[in-house]
Amino acid sequence: MNIVEPIRKKHDIKKIENILKKQSFRDWLLFVVGINCGLRISDILNLNVSDVKNKDYISIIEKKTGKYKRFPINSKLKPMFKKFTVNREPDEPLFLSIFHNRMERTQCYRIVNVACRKAGLDFKIGTHTLRKTFGYHHYQKFKDVAVLQKIFNHCSPMITLRYIGIDQDMIDESYNNFIL
Repeated sequence: MNIVEPIRKKHDIKKIENILKKQSFRDWLLFVVGINCGLRISDILNLNVSDVKNKDYISIIEKKTGKYKRFPINSKLKPMFKKFTVNREPDEPLFLSIFHNRMERTQCYRIVNVACRKAGLDFKIGTHTLRKTFGYHHYQKFKDVAVLQKIFNHCSPMITLRYIGIDQDMIDESYNNFIL
């Protein structure tokens, strides 16, 4: 299994958003949901229109863990969901393929990977990059590993720090600032 990295620089996130915005609203929204909710791609793709339309919270049962998860829809996503769900049926998958089926993980991988490459990112990218990007920036803003550990359902803070790449950042900084 390849280990993917978070997108650490906010200007890279903006570049990717601009690329996806020009490509399609669906692809842009998929990316924005991923980096703002911290969900696994399987849970994002499992969302239906009724899960987000006219809602303040998203409530799901995580596919991987079977655990209940509820979190607020932020102010960036709310108007995007409103626009994206106009004239859509409640039981319809939120993210549709070009064949009007539920979008698949491989299609998401291509969307994310191609946009990141166009933005000049050359590290390991995958759909899990979105979840790790959420975690990385959440930690950078709040410095609260306990909350992030709970959001991700990890069993220890060290797993969470390693997962989002913070432990490697700390090791790199330590080496860069240690000169004899």
